[in-house]
Amino acid sequence: MSYFDITTRPDAPALVIGAAGIDLVGRMNGELHYGTSNPARIRTSFGGVARNVAENLARLGTPVSLLTVVGSDDVGGRLIKQAMLSGIDTSRIMSCDQQFTGSYLAVIDRKGNLSFALDDMRIIRMITPEYLKSQAELFETASIVFLDMNLEPRTIRTAVSLARKAGLPIFSDPTSATLAKRMIPYLPDLFFITPNIAEAQVLSGLEIDVHDHNQVLEVASHLVGKGVNIVVITLAEFGLCYASSDERGYIPAIRTEILDPTGAGDALTAAVIFAILNDISLDEAMRLGISAASLTLRYPGAVRPDLSLEELYNHLVI
Repeated sequence: MSYFDITTRPDAPALVIGAAGIDLVGRMNGELHYGTSNPARIRTSFGGVARNVAENLARLGTPVSLLTVVGSDDVGGRLIKQAMLSGIDTSRIMSCDQQFTGSYLAVIDRKGNLSFALDDMRIIRMITPEYLKSQAELFETASIVFLDMNLEPRTIRTAVSLARKAGLPIFSDPTSATLAKRMIPYLPDLFFITPNIAEAQVLSGLEIDVHDHNQVLEVASHLVGKGVNIVVITLAEFGLCYASSDERGYIPAIRTEILDPTGAGDALTAAVIFAILNDISLDEAMRLGISAASLTLRYPGAVRPDLSLEELYNHLVI
């Protein structure tokens, strides 16, 4: 399957636009007790959907430019430095002294499942339509655009317009069930989306049983009918279902110990994008995505620093 023509821009970067921040994640040692302190193992790392996708792509060898905003604070400075060292073009990241760098706080139970999470991404409002228009040349020289739905609705509209004008395929993550509503008007404009079950229900308006793979496949095909070229519905520990106009299928998850679920979905998204950019078959692209997610689940952070194509294939589901 040939997805789209990138031969005219073989070395062009992926343009990734959206959230970046710091993750604070605590994994419980025992049961959660409200109203008191709970023993846990706590770690910090850099995160944000767009930033995670950008770093994973860079680790896999894809040129990538990141458009995001951080505070003019110590965290923001360290985030930019880490992103640059990972291979991301950070030259267009905006620093803002009106807000703190975005943050995400999560509590994970002792089995590695997310209990609840909080995020503060108010700073993302600083990525305005005017700011994106000032970066229009990046769209003209990119291979694809990736958007997360943390962006304000009017900014999403501008990003989609700039991508369409430049003839770029748009890849996107709904980010959360709440934010997924922002994606609905643009489904006909999107090349690739990766909702989870809750997000897919919002996008389709249909109830979905995670255990009924045939039903999930029907919903994925329904979203393809809305105009999306490739739809991947992630099912957490049950794997994923995918559909395009030509094919569809189910890929089971790789059984693995869950050390930290943060960033696993972003790793899956990035690995599939990498595969598509390299004209790898759709089924194999999905298996590489599952491999990336499984490897990331084993790592105490949002992105594995040793991620590579070789590691993905070593861990691949046959």
